Amino acid sequence: MRGLMMDRPLLISGLIDYAADVHQKSRVVSNRVEGDIHRYTYPEARARIAQLAHGLRALGVGPGDRVATIAWNGYRHFEFYYALAGIGAICHTINPRLFPDQIAWIVNHAEDRLLFVDLTFLPLAEALADKLPTVEHVVAMTDRAHLPETPLADLMAYEDLLDGQPDDIVWPEFDENTAAGLCYTSGTTGNPKGVLYSHRSSVLHALSLASLDALNLTQRDRILPVVPLFHVNAWGLPYACPLTGTDLVFPGPGLDGASLFDLMDGEGVTSAWGVPTIWLGLLGELEKRGRTPKDLEMILTGGSAAARSLIEALETTHGLRVVHGWGMTEMSPVGTVCLPRPDMDGLDDAARYDVKMRQGRRQYGCEMKIVDEAGAPLPHDGEAHGELLVRGNYIAGAYYNDKAASAAALDDDGWFRTGDVATIDADGYMMVVDRTKDMIKSGGEWISSIDLENAAIGHPGLALAAVIGLPHPKWDERPLLVAVRREGAEVSDDDIRQFLADKVASWWLPDAVEFVDALPMTATGKVKKAALREQYKDYVLPTIDAAE
Repeated sequence: MRGLMMDRPLLISGLIDYAADVHQKSRVVSNRVEGDIHRYTYPEARARIAQLAHGLRALGVGPGDRVATIAWNGYRHFEFYYALAGIGAICHTINPRLFPDQIAWIVNHAEDRLLFVDLTFLPLAEALADKLPTVEHVVAMTDRAHLPETPLADLMAYEDLLDGQPDDIVWPEFDENTAAGLCYTSGTTGNPKGVLYSHRSSVLHALSLASLDALNLTQRDRILPVVPLFHVNAWGLPYACPLTGTDLVFPGPGLDGASLFDLMDGEGVTSAWGVPTIWLGLLGELEKRGRTPKDLEMILTGGSAAARSLIEALETTHGLRVVHGWGMTEMSPVGTVCLPRPDMDGLDDAARYDVKMRQGRRQYGCEMKIVDEAGAPLPHDGEAHGELLVRGNYIAGAYYNDKAASAAALDDDGWFRTGDVATIDADGYMMVVDRTKDMIKSGGEWISSIDLENAAIGHPGLALAAVIGLPHPKWDERPLLVAVRREGAEVSDDDIRQFLADKVASWWLPDAVEFVDALPMTATGKVKKAALREQYKDYVLPTIDAAE
């Protein structure tokens, strides 16, 4: 027997309609590429979104068409999310930090019809123009007064698309499983893979995110998404904040510590979300100024594991609350958030930080399990570690137009293979131990590169650290630590090994430490382990046998 309730589709357009109707005073603030600050309310955003939707239709954009963006976090990019999805088209966000050849490959694989770019990225669009046969128009996300001289033929201004268009729209209704967004993985190995989000998956992810306690998703808060709109939906905030009435403060191109501090301080930001490298930059600015932005309370960190030393410094010295999260492009992207339970309030500092180092418990709509190399489930005892598998309402069931990658990504029961090695404890807290490809097997035992990196970064003389496994004639693999010194710090190989001596098992100690000026980073702020392995493939480890 079926229930007798209305069957109304879950559509992204409903989120901005709800915000405009219910959260009329909540605001979107943007640091613009043009150099000023733009502010408007959700009702005003909805009016411009309607104008953009009409303008896109006038260009011939219709259901199923892919339209690409290369843009910073700002109000125009936010409008793009809703206008395209609202008319049944697909918003394809592209990471500008990818190599140009990768960007061209992505645009051509997606067969994008239009390309929208911030002024910052106009030179990139100019360089790629003759390599993008499906792109009919390039649109600069600015007004006509700010259009620069360009070799691009018929470059259009974003504001011209809106000019004269109606500021209201009756959104079409269609199946909630209709595609709404497209985002490609970073492509550290092989070609990037496209993740095609639906209206249903995006709305359910937003509802799940909004239901989580203690994430500052309320009408009284102002959230700064440092995590970009050009990758994995800015962790769902463009959808969750209109739902909850939370103000959005977009940083535009200013992602350095000083710019973020000024924006947070000036706009009363209460919460900010981003990757650990961003918070390292902010921490340096906090230390320089000797204070915290006046209203800032909470930082959510994800994308890669944050070092314990970073979390402790932000909390104990600067009075912030740091929350760990975890997810993937294929998961819309948030899967877990580490929110300590009320009964943990009495934990001492050491035990509390032990909890905070975990990636957290699953949010609604995401199921998790860990399995061994044969695919057999492992116990959730906090000790057993295996590959983390997930499934749920907003998790990819296939990659866009890539049968081989789709088949490899799923197990026989339809669970998605994350490629992360993790533990899950009896309370449901998951902790990522490593990536399957980054674990180091030394003498038949596993070394977690993440744990070793996090221990090393606790040294006051190090700014960044990465660990890779190198071949060893006796132990199969041994760890090499590649590190970046803090400015002005004098620290040696022996200093690091002595610092680590009481923090990790003796056989985990790196056989060598190499100091570099910078680590190779992916477009999403993670260390390129593959590039490091290639760089050091001929490296000869010292003859001393640190594993004994």
